[in-house]
Amino acid sequence: MNKRILGSLFAAIMILMAHVAKANTTPVVLQKSPNQLCDQASLQRGAKLYVNYCQSCHAMRYVRFKTMAKDLGIVDEKGEVLEEQVKTHLNFISDSIYDSMINSMVPKEAEKWFGIAPPDLTLETRVRGTDWVYTYLKSFYIDPTRPWGVNNTVFPSVAMPHVLLGLQGEQILDPKTHQLTLIKPGSLSTQEYDQVVTDLVNFLDYSAEPIKLKRQKMGIGVMIFLVVFLVFAYLLKREYWKDVH
Repeated sequence: MNKRILGSLFAAIMILMAHVAKANTTPVVLQKSPNQLCDQASLQRGAKLYVNYCQSCHAMRYVRFKTMAKDLGIVDEKGEVLEEQVKTHLNFISDSIYDSMINSMVPKEAEKWFGIAPPDLTLETRVRGTDWVYTYLKSFYIDPTRPWGVNNTVFPSVAMPHVLLGLQGEQILDPKTHQLTLIKPGSLSTQEYDQVVTDLVNFLDYSAEPIKLKRQKMGIGVMIFLVVFLVFAYLLKREYWKDVH
């Protein structure tokens, strides 16, 4: 048997094993993310969560502080960005609100610590979807075999530590049912933690497509215009056709 045939057989066996492994893996059902871009308060809370829990590792290089602040309503009566408020509560990286939301972590150093450089989060929800990110942030569980002591049902063998562990608490995974159980509560109740995740995903959804927020607001105005126009169009139609028998 020549090397080409042996290579083909080996490839076929590997593909078959991959399919078998996939068939034996219990798929994770994604939870529906309840985030709403029209909820400005949620977006502001999400931005604060990001800079406090995520920005030390993950950058958002395609979002600028000033643009973000204006979109999220951190402005005065004239619509001008409240620069001091942004610098005090959101911008811990630079002295200018015109800068991008970068971080100070060196990629090469991050690879040493985590095995891989943490990805930029600007487009994360567009790549994976809001439901995926929402479920992921709720699906960490204790796993002593992992370097950071945690694993994730949505992203098995993830290199990221559970940065929200103190808020959520410790969960364990039942290997038979694949159900997560909270064994040590964090500083927040389950409902409060769900709101934290909702706010964070909401902000990530905004960062992935800032124009989406403006498009939704414009869409509401367009729908109102169309409804009013429909009323006048109907009245005009009745006026034109009232003498037609």
